[in-house]
Amino acid sequence: MGAYILRRLLIAIPSLLGISLILFTVLALAPGDPFSELASNPNVPPEVREALRIKFGLNDPVLVRYLHWLIAMARGDWGFSFASRVDVDTLILQRLPSTLLIVGSSQILALLIAVPIGIHAALRPYSLFDQVANTLAFMGFSLPTFFTGILFILVFSLKLDWLPFVYQADVPGTGWAWLWGHIRQAIMPVCVLGFFQAASYTRYVRSAVLDVARLDYVTTARAKGLSDSVVTRRHIARNALIPVVTLVALQMPAVFGGAIVTEQIFRIPGIGSLLIDAMLANDTPVVMAVTFVFACLVVLFNLIADLLYGWLDPRISFG
Repeated sequence: MGAYILRRLLIAIPSLLGISLILFTVLALAPGDPFSELASNPNVPPEVREALRIKFGLNDPVLVRYLHWLIAMARGDWGFSFASRVDVDTLILQRLPSTLLIVGSSQILALLIAVPIGIHAALRPYSLFDQVANTLAFMGFSLPTFFTGILFILVFSLKLDWLPFVYQADVPGTGWAWLWGHIRQAIMPVCVLGFFQAASYTRYVRSAVLDVARLDYVTTARAKGLSDSVVTRRHIARNALIPVVTLVALQMPAVFGGAIVTEQIFRIPGIGSLLIDAMLANDTPVVMAVTFVFACLVVLFNLIADLLYGWLDPRISFG
């Protein structure tokens, strides 16, 4: 397995280099100047503005700037935020826990909903349960997260006054009060992302289970007298979840992208809101770092999907 992982990482390196070059070039050629506020400030002399541009290499050719950025990234220097006046890695580490909490919890919720409902619906095709599950899944997948987020705020925050709609990074209190405060403010964004992903996963799980349930070895297992629960658990669910693993792993970067909208709605201080703020402020180092992190997530979760494939399917070898 070690050789397989090493081989995949060696393949991933040229891909990441190509992605980073394209991202850096697009951001460098995009309109806007990170020092536009200084240019419009009469109290800042022109020579000071020019000295800052030279210091940060903004007057260098794009390829030279990219090579400087790449070497700095390899050394662990992610750059300096023009807007926040702090290091980029510090900004990302400050925002990362909130995003991981929301995204991770939403994915757990989505799987807890989608897997049992998808399996149960597939084992009873065209039943009332199957039709209701398909209808709800279609509705959940069709409604965008910004719509459901606003709907949740109107119902549970403004109408019923059950949950807060503004996320606070520093919740007052200690002990159970502090924990309950975090849980209350995370319920709505987690449900918004989780229900949206659960709708997609449910349809995919149902389709995969339907395909596996018709195979000959499932019929043979039932002919041997195995109970329905044993056949479902050992022969249907295990094999049907193999393609689902790919969907979940490859959807994770997209979930991080979808969290950008959710974080804006609920004012969550996460990676998504950091990216939006950086784009509005023309803070190129922050935008580059966050988008490159998303690219690394795509490669990472592709590798995780392959490893889970081998764990679920004994016929796959890592040699």
